[in-house]
Amino acid sequence: MRNKYTKRYTQEFKRDAIALVDSTGKTVTAVARELGISSESLRGWYRQAKADRGEGRPGEFTTAEREELKRLRRQNAEQAKTIEVLRKAAVFFAKESDR
Repeated sequence: MRNKYTKRYTQEFKRDAIALVDSTGKTVTAVARELGISSESLRGWYRQAKADRGEGRPGEFTTAEREELKRLRRQNAEQAKTIEVLRKAAVFFAKESDR
């Protein structure tokens, strides 16, 4: 559940903030202070942008990889539910055929 006080920023705003850090040479904290946003938010955006450019730490996921992982986890959960329903149906029909 989302916190009702959480601010949402557009992709364009995030991209511009990251470009500002890259182009000015200022620290993430200084740019965040100028923009009036959390330095931790900007730091996360910046770290993700570096990963997307292939400059991230080893083992760090790109945005596309994160999206695929979320999709696969969702698909896995749906399949697990389907398997559970089918298992229960098989048990039910096995009992019915024994009568």
